[in-house]
Amino acid sequence: MTRIAIIPARGGSKRIPRKNIKPFLGKPILSYSIETALESQLFSEVMVSTEDDEIAELALQCGATVPFRRSEQTANDYAGTAEVLLEVLDSYGSLGRFFDYGCCIYPTAPFIKVELLHHAWRMLFENNYDTVFPVLRYSSPIQRALRIEDDRVIMFWPGNYTLRSQDLTPAYHDAGQFYWFNCVALRQKRQLWTDRSKAIVISDWDAQDIDTPEDWQMAEFKYCYRSAKGCQ
Repeated sequence: MTRIAIIPARGGSKRIPRKNIKPFLGKPILSYSIETALESQLFSEVMVSTEDDEIAELALQCGATVPFRRSEQTANDYAGTAEVLLEVLDSYGSLGRFFDYGCCIYPTAPFIKVELLHHAWRMLFENNYDTVFPVLRYSSPIQRALRIEDDRVIMFWPGNYTLRSQDLTPAYHDAGQFYWFNCVALRQKRQLWTDRSKAIVISDWDAQDIDTPEDWQMAEFKYCYRSAKGCQ
C-alpha cells in the first residue's frame, strides 16, 4: 500500500502575490505543509506540484520532491484541485509509479497537525471512504443569509425569518487544509466531494482561510495564540 502527499503550489497568486512562499512568522508558509507531511511519516513520497522555479527550489530545500513541473493548463486561475491531482497521478503513472492513496495538502495551511492527518487517514482507510477532509462550522446560520440589492437588505430565504437560530440545521464549509483520497475513486469520479466523503469538524482556532492581507495577519495571530509561544 503506497501513499503520496501532493502539495499544489503554483506561483501565480493574485490577491497575495507570491503567497505560497511568503514568510509566515519567519519562514516560508509552504515549508509548514512540507514539514508536517514529512513528520507524519505517512507517505512514501511528499511532492510539490508547481510550475514555478523559486517554489520548486524551496520545496527541494525543505525535503519534498519535484519530479516534474505542473502544466500551463493546471497552473492557471481556473484549474480545480481535482484536475491538478489527476495530472500528478498521470505524470507518475507515465514514470511507472502508482499510488493507492493520496493526500492533497494545501501550501498555505500551517495549522495542520500530524495527529489530525493520522486520524483522517485511519478514517479513510478503515471505512473505505472516497475522501476525508476537515471542515469548519459557520458561525451564523446560513439559512438566514442576507443579500443587498439596490441598497436594500433582502433575505435569501425569507421563510426562515421567524425561525430561531438554534432550530436551524448547522452548516459547515471546507477548512481549506487537506483532502485524503482514494486514488481509484478520484480517477473514477474525478472530484473530491462525493457521496462517499467524510468530514472532520475542527475548531476555528485550528484553521484560517488566507485570501487577503488581513487574513494573513489573523492567521499569524491564531498560530501564535494556539502555540502559546507568543510572537517576536
